[in-house]
Amino acid sequence: MTHLPTFSKALAVSLIALSSAPAMAETPADALVIAQNIDDIVTIDPASAYEFSSGEYVTNTYDQLVQYDATDTTTLAPGLATSWEIDAEARTVVFALREGVTFQSGNPLRGADVVGSWKRVLVLDMAPSFILKNLGWTAENIEEMVTADGNTVTVRWDGDFAPSFVLNVLASRPATIVDFETAMANEVDGDMGHAWMNLNSAGTGPFSLARYAPGEVMMLQANPTYWNGAPKIQRVLIRHVAEAATQRLLLETGDVDMAKNLSPDQVAGLSGNDDIKVETYPQTAVHWFSFNQKSEPLTNPALWEASRYLVDYEGMANSFLKGQMDVHQAFWPEGFPGALTDTPFSYDPEKAKAILEEAGVALPLNIELDVINAAPFTDMAASLQQTFAPAGINFEILPGTGAQVITKYRARTHQGMLLYWGPDFMDPHSNAKAFAYNADNSDDAYVSTTTWRNAWMPPAEVNEKTSAALAEQDTDTRNQMYIELQQSMQAEAPFVIMFQAIKQVAMADEVEGFVNGASSDYVYYRLVAKN
Repeated sequence: MTHLPTFSKALAVSLIALSSAPAMAETPADALVIAQNIDDIVTIDPASAYEFSSGEYVTNTYDQLVQYDATDTTTLAPGLATSWEIDAEARTVVFALREGVTFQSGNPLRGADVVGSWKRVLVLDMAPSFILKNLGWTAENIEEMVTADGNTVTVRWDGDFAPSFVLNVLASRPATIVDFETAMANEVDGDMGHAWMNLNSAGTGPFSLARYAPGEVMMLQANPTYWNGAPKIQRVLIRHVAEAATQRLLLETGDVDMAKNLSPDQVAGLSGNDDIKVETYPQTAVHWFSFNQKSEPLTNPALWEASRYLVDYEGMANSFLKGQMDVHQAFWPEGFPGALTDTPFSYDPEKAKAILEEAGVALPLNIELDVINAAPFTDMAASLQQTFAPAGINFEILPGTGAQVITKYRARTHQGMLLYWGPDFMDPHSNAKAFAYNADNSDDAYVSTTTWRNAWMPPAEVNEKTSAALAEQDTDTRNQMYIELQQSMQAEAPFVIMFQAIKQVAMADEVEGFVNGASSDYVYYRLVAKN
């Protein structure tokens, strides 16, 4: 952290520029300054980070043994492991660790860090821990399932599934390798360094965390000795700016180099500005709303069915969501094997009314709808409020910060919830487990899935098919099973999937090398340069 004093001075200058917004300001030549809504962040410790913005942070400060890299976000590549050997019959993969890698503290990468990192996730047992549990790992057996011998790490799994699934789990966010010695040196009251890791980084990644003030700013400093090549930019300054109009103003006046949450109308307003370009990136995130089954009036399947015909999908997609959302009505995103691309639902209020009447649903029905207080969520909520009202369903919109809304969702204290979901790793089981599986619906059986968070138990045959698809070895058969699962969820589930996201990022024309893959886990800054 020898660069921190200089970095802090430069940051202070940049923040003054952001607050005063003089005409034609200029950002530092060696820094990328970003306006972004980052209020969804609840935690930045890789053992618990489970939001989109925290995913971007983890990607740029840490590594996994195998990972998707900035140079190719679609191909699994060596990370902190240079090679691996798989024995599918023995359910084992043996990794050779990369030599000469050091953490930001200067500590060398060891096999013990791999074991310790994954043990932290399972012992802390926070939101993303279920991803590693997919492999049959527990806090009690992890040191038997994963062993280290010098530069070799042997990973075992318990379950009938393809090795490709195992590797994708190990490329996921909770499989991040942290400096276990440093984390434990900062342990307080048995938290395995969790509080410290929420304000500091302890990774091997291309950047380290210089400062983080929740809901205000995140500052990253380049790691000049990064094993995969030092970043081209020295600093990344991410300023929390919730309003799209303010982001656009800061970009147009030169106070920031990039604006990441512009609404379609703000993007359209940039046309003709030769100093700014807008790049488009297809995303894996699907947007939906759901009904909490802990609320008795929301448990009638007729309500779920009718709701699918009360959404003005095309109206939203062709107006305030234009260029940033495509109509998509299944839990696995289009563009990936196993995706269901059928869109059988359209806005039909008369049909919805008939469904409600036939089922004897008591109307009017008043539902509190939690929503992130930012575009496009508030606009989507307002549209739903308008199109549901004629059928006797009245949404009371409850706006909050991303962290507030997500925390409430995890606590299962909502009624209706308008949110989005991206896969935890690039395998259809990631979303199938989230939308079509729930093994234990009790309040103390927390898992990070839409089913559990909405207190919904899918039919037993759906749970069984989700497990069977995971174990299926034939690729074509497996993909067909996921398509059928998505059809089942379209037929009867307490959530309505509406859209698949398209990311539009506006940036100064001089910015080159920014990589935004299909999810927040594939957003990279290390190749960025300002020409």
